[in-house]
Amino acid sequence: MDSLLSPLDQDLAPAEGERFLALASAYLTAAREGAGAVSTPLSRDELYALFDEPLPADGVPLAELVRRLAADVVPNSIHLAHPMYMGHQMSPPLPAAIWMEPLIGALNQSTAVAEMSPAATAIETRVIRWMCALAGFGQKAGGTLTTGGTEASFTALLAARNALIPDAWENGVGDNPPAIVCGEHAHYAVTRAAGELGLGMRRTVSVPSRGYRMAPDALAATLDRLKAEDVPVMAVVATAGSTATGSFDDLEAIGLLCSERGLWLHVDGAHGASALLSEKHRYRLKGIEHARTIAWDPHKMMLIPLGTGMVLARDEGDLERAFAQSAPYLFHEGGKERRWDQGTRSFMCSRRADALKLWAALQRYGSRRIGLLYDHLCATAHRLWDLIGERDDFVALHEPESNILCFRWVGAGNLPDEALDDVNLRAREAWNRERGWITTTVLDDVRVLRVTAMNPRTTEREQREMLDGVARIATGIAAVE
Repeated sequence: MDSLLSPLDQDLAPAEGERFLALASAYLTAAREGAGAVSTPLSRDELYALFDEPLPADGVPLAELVRRLAADVVPNSIHLAHPMYMGHQMSPPLPAAIWMEPLIGALNQSTAVAEMSPAATAIETRVIRWMCALAGFGQKAGGTLTTGGTEASFTALLAARNALIPDAWENGVGDNPPAIVCGEHAHYAVTRAAGELGLGMRRTVSVPSRGYRMAPDALAATLDRLKAEDVPVMAVVATAGSTATGSFDDLEAIGLLCSERGLWLHVDGAHGASALLSEKHRYRLKGIEHARTIAWDPHKMMLIPLGTGMVLARDEGDLERAFAQSAPYLFHEGGKERRWDQGTRSFMCSRRADALKLWAALQRYGSRRIGLLYDHLCATAHRLWDLIGERDDFVALHEPESNILCFRWVGAGNLPDEALDDVNLRAREAWNRERGWITTTVLDDVRVLRVTAMNPRTTEREQREMLDGVARIATGIAAVE
């Protein structure tokens, strides 16, 4: 037994843990300086070859493991802390939240059951209540942390299904399953949930948009049509910060419409709900208090490490009723008082204490500073919109409402749309191999480039470099078309 425990005891020494902290700190410092490229130059096959090895039988010294991480893992990862990273909605996390990860792993609390996570359960409950108050929810409100917005929306829509069809777990959804109504730019989590909940993806009804936002008058017409067709509506999903453009649906108009008709309103605020922390941008969420449930990802615009999402409910009991089942070996609390076990309102039983990361970030930096970071990232996207307006070779498809902007290289304006689609796609791929990182999507039936300003250290200098680099590559591609 001593020989088995010896390496475990050795690895507990502070100097051993400092090897990992030093590696993480060195990575963050180097990436922040902006040297080199954001991504790896290696192909998928080359990356696999790096790790194509037999299963280790006896292990290696910790120093060798850290050396391997420094040589093979860090250089071949996406460097979110690099100021040239302008890609997906993934954040370069706040340092205090990063440093919580070793403690979360060391404590290894299972937060489904309160008795197995005494302090973490209290902290998660407190954080959730802070966020519910920001959303304008009352004393009955509550919620739970999730792995992200997809799980949060799934949880919310499960609660909506339970409210409409209380016996669905035992008897299914029947011969006339209800519909979920959402905007045409809603996240794929909505259609995925429709399939997973047994409704069928065809029971997701898309409402036309105006300016990339769900049109309230079109929503009313859709609801009238469904009523006339005798199709029950399980929930309306509004989007606060859409994935493609960062646009916000009119929550006030949609919320009032749902309230008048007695419909469950779920707000997918995975990206945009963090505007509640911003004095400048919180007006975009006017009407969110009408929601029955809200999805929110602090690991996006609050810059918390993955995976830190949450679902909020105006009535916490909606979540508990959605997951009601007997598990006496886990959940012992009964009676009329609130149940502290988070497993009674969550999909997961094995749950990390990720609330500690969010709590630590709020303790260290405060809600006001995090709100100002939100403002800064939105201003960064707007600055890019201004820069594009100064050029003839790019066009922006919309003015950013948050930190997301879609635009398109058009060159001299002499190429047809199909050719431009190909050039933009290939230019993005080449630019990402060479230096930076941007994304792409299809908007208004054309291929566009998409930037998400996630790094507070991205400045106008990096934005100009990105535009110049993409234009240079695109011009070269177009010349041989």
